[in-house]
Amino acid sequence: MADPKTPWLRNYPGDVPHSIDAKLYENLSVFIDDVCSRYAKRRAFVSFGSSITFEDFKHRVDCLAAYFQQKLGVIQGDKLGVILPNLIQYPIAVFAGIKCGMQIVNINPLYTSHEMLGILRDAKIKIVVAFEKCNQSLLKVLDQTYLQHYISCSVGDCMPYFKGMVINFTARYIKRLVPSYDGSSLLYFNDCLREGEKYLSAFKAVDMKFDDIAFLQYTGGTTGKPKGAMLSHGNIIANVVQADAMYGPRLKKGDETILTALPLYHIFAMTVNLMFAMYVGCTNILIADPRQFPTLIATLRKNPDISIITGVNTLFNAFVHYEVFKKVSLPHLRIVIGGGTAVQHGVADQFLKASGIPIHEGYGLTECSPLCCVVPYTQTEFTGTIGVPTPSTLARIVDTSTGEEIWDPNRPGELEFKGPQVMKGYFDNELETRNVFDDDWLRTGDIAEWSDNYHIRIIDRIKDMIIVSGFNVFPSEIENVLSHNPKILECAVVGMPSKSTGESIKLYVVRRDWTLTKEEVLDYCRQYLTGYKVPKHIEFVETLPKSAVGKVMRRYLKQNRLK
Repeated sequence: MADPKTPWLRNYPGDVPHSIDAKLYENLSVFIDDVCSRYAKRRAFVSFGSSITFEDFKHRVDCLAAYFQQKLGVIQGDKLGVILPNLIQYPIAVFAGIKCGMQIVNINPLYTSHEMLGILRDAKIKIVVAFEKCNQSLLKVLDQTYLQHYISCSVGDCMPYFKGMVINFTARYIKRLVPSYDGSSLLYFNDCLREGEKYLSAFKAVDMKFDDIAFLQYTGGTTGKPKGAMLSHGNIIANVVQADAMYGPRLKKGDETILTALPLYHIFAMTVNLMFAMYVGCTNILIADPRQFPTLIATLRKNPDISIITGVNTLFNAFVHYEVFKKVSLPHLRIVIGGGTAVQHGVADQFLKASGIPIHEGYGLTECSPLCCVVPYTQTEFTGTIGVPTPSTLARIVDTSTGEEIWDPNRPGELEFKGPQVMKGYFDNELETRNVFDDDWLRTGDIAEWSDNYHIRIIDRIKDMIIVSGFNVFPSEIENVLSHNPKILECAVVGMPSKSTGESIKLYVVRRDWTLTKEEVLDYCRQYLTGYKVPKHIEFVETLPKSAVGKVMRRYLKQNRLK
């Protein structure tokens, strides 16, 4: 009989272990050397039609690491800011920094200079490797940072010479995608690789420990203001091994191809699409800008060997509403993982109908490297749950009023975790670190409940819950109901002040069918929702505000309402 504190273990497939060897590698430098040795001749990354093997990838990593160490004089603990979209330069920069003992700080290249400045200063970043489209805005704030060296990357840097030259010329001078800047103080990526090759014989990888910090991953986290989650080498390695325990039995190592449309600077893609994918020897097809949807579909058509797709609800919703996707043949597709934000039931049903493959939801937080729960690979239908905790992960649901642990199904409370993937804390922020831990349990800020078979069902964020006349209303429930309406493309629900009920419900709707009226929406809601859950206010909008990874940002909707 299963331990009463781990009742979900009964749901593990027979070939999934209950625990893992978290210390499979001492650090990520050893990890990358081993992976590149095992899959040396296999294609590691494909970007804009150009590819490199694992062997070639390792050589470029070592060249850049040698440049960092021998030319720029970096030492263990220095911070490296990586401000890149999904280009081959991204993993090269990340692993080069890791081999030198640096702490990697991922920064969204779409951020404004003000947003970047906050992270650059807070983390005390010494070197950045940045996309050239960011150069103009970053150079304006350079004197307000701790930066000593700035390395600029172009799209074509890792391509064959003439192809790269043409692509860079087109981006800069024909499409004019790169704002003008004074590059006299900058270093350039390919120059650094060439010069670094001269120092290879002198380079020595730093011997990091399992508990040394590998990443400062900035997040709004569970409390709002961006903070740097300190993720150790051990945190990331443990999470990779946990992912392999859950998905590995379904995969053939060294013979898989993964589509990476989610940004690698986001923790979900960084761990699953980069670290885990490399561990199992995937060929990684990088999509620099998934907003260019026709290009994304063309990539799917050109790569019928794609066997793994990761995405968020926004991406899957775009797929199912794009008729051409339904004609794309992906005969080798075997695993589709949804994360970042909850996948709506209606979207999952349509994706299954279009592709024949169910979406397996995962759940995680930046503070957990990020993976905590996944739906077992044996599940053939969308469950609407986040599945079960990964091996060596403990989970509990706690009554927010009493602090009592809840083990009865269908009783909501706050979800908490502990495990080898949980962060050490927030960088230079002891107060927030104390606030997010309940003893040694990480508080997620999510309301969840156990299903009857001890899968975990996320209800909503605590901070997003709306209280109408004393009744708890969860926006995700209303949004899920409306996801089945064929006239609605997407929607979002927020609470607004009400003198009579405390809060009332406001619904923002992006119409798929422009004939849809507010009364039709209300009639649809009344058909499936009890009275106090029916929105009192409806607004039709052209788009919803989203984060880089596709999460709807309800706080922006609330701010607009307050204005």
